[in-house]
Amino acid sequence: MTSPRVLLSGGGTGGHIFPAVSIAQEIQKRFPDAEFMFIGALGKMEMEKVPQAGFKIEGLDIAGFDRGNILSNFKLPFRLLSSISKAKRIIRNFKPDFAIGTGGFASGPALWAASQLGVPTFIQEQNSFPGVTNKILSKKAKAVFTAYPGMESFFPNTEVKFLGNPIRQNIIDDKLAPEVAKEKLGLQNKLTILSVGGSQGSRTLNNGWKDNLDKLTEKGYQLIWQTGKLDYEVLNKNQEIQNLSSAEGQISLNEFIKDMGTAYSAADVIVSRAGAIAISELAVAVKPILLIPLPTAAEDHQTKNAQSLVDQKAAFMVKDVEMKDKFWNTLEQICENEALRKEMMVNLEKFGKPEATKQIVDEILNKTGFNHNKN
Repeated sequence: MTSPRVLLSGGGTGGHIFPAVSIAQEIQKRFPDAEFMFIGALGKMEMEKVPQAGFKIEGLDIAGFDRGNILSNFKLPFRLLSSISKAKRIIRNFKPDFAIGTGGFASGPALWAASQLGVPTFIQEQNSFPGVTNKILSKKAKAVFTAYPGMESFFPNTEVKFLGNPIRQNIIDDKLAPEVAKEKLGLQNKLTILSVGGSQGSRTLNNGWKDNLDKLTEKGYQLIWQTGKLDYEVLNKNQEIQNLSSAEGQISLNEFIKDMGTAYSAADVIVSRAGAIAISELAVAVKPILLIPLPTAAEDHQTKNAQSLVDQKAAFMVKDVEMKDKFWNTLEQICENEALRKEMMVNLEKFGKPEATKQIVDEILNKTGFNHNKN
């Protein structure tokens, strides 16, 4: 059987990029000669991350609705039409056997163009509440793969499969005992907090830590702090942080963490934004979590994602507006109560779907006739 030619589109944030890359890598495992083409948005992080993963990418001049600059949105319809036209040219040249969309600015025009050209399309919906674009695209899709159960009502015109979110393979493969992971990272064997603000970083989280450095010092907790590009340079020059990083070794400051599997393993508690992929990775890592949802996320999906875990006593949540009053107290409540941490881990594990990527690829290959060499 010939190997498939696969079109993928997902980007804007790591939460859309990593699932697309994970799906591509799983298909590549089964079909080493498969051809891949990604479609992204010019100027967005996928234009850098996808080539780093070894795949080709073409960029569209597309962006989302800008709430801060209403006038700039008048160009959106023209950019959308131009992007659909360019996506069609890419698709005609590449001739994919099927197309997969994982969300982001470019995913809409890419999948719309693919469906208009008769290419079978699939959607991977990461959130508990889908956006308008995926609802529209689903009408012509062969299947929608969801991360949460009971989402059939959002996609009444197509087959819906609850399979979970694809996550980075090293999260699954690189699990270590906490003490081994801490030693690997050059950390002491004591209570360790991992703070991750998403692929772009979180100023809210960064300020939350900066405001509580005295309490962190007093308690002696160890902190693996992923700042993102946003504030890294400023924080790295902060004298108090420098002292805690070098002399005390209490803070490990990172712009970006490549080995997330080891970082998750080393953590006793994790503080994170509530993006869908972050939550899926945390559920597989199975660690107590404090979620700080991004309030500006589309349709407030991060708060909805976080609430679904809070309702099951699998996580705590502090909103941006509550950071000054509740952040440290809530974090300390988790850190100081081992029984609570164990209960949270038991409840969180139910959300874990480590086989999601393989099962999604199984479905796609079965529905497109490329179903041999199944792992």
